Amino acid sequence: MSSNAPAAFNRRALINWFLGTSMGALVLSNTNQVEAGQVNDPQLLDKGYKIVHFGADPVILVKAADNDFRAFSATCTHLDCIVGYQKEQTRIYCNCHGGTYDLQGRNVAGPPPRPLTPYKVNLVAKGSDPSLIVVSKA
Repeated sequence: MSSNAPAAFNRRALINWFLGTSMGALVLSNTNQVEAGQVNDPQLLDKGYKIVHFGADPVILVKAADNDFRAFSATCTHLDCIVGYQKEQTRIYCNCHGGTYDLQGRNVAGPPPRPLTPYKVNLVAKGSDPSLIVVSKA
């Protein structure tokens, strides 16, 4: 019995580790919504956008106008580069190969073959604090 104890313990530790990491990955992949900050977030005010993590997926949150926020997958549909926002041109842009998207997420120039996946944006008021931006699956 003592000769099997270390092997059984190692198998049990391996199974526990595997189940623990699998459960963590499952939780990350099943994210339904994420708090992206407040409407007066300095990064949103300065750059006009920020990248937030929706589980393991990057999402671009764009401030299109006062209290008009839009969110899309931040992964370019061409070669999976992370997109950014060009505030002066009011467009979502991929620096890798010049892909351009409008503020509805539609691919309008360059090589991207399809639009960005949209996400829903809700503003949640919390007392006298500025509204909280909540991004969820569309």
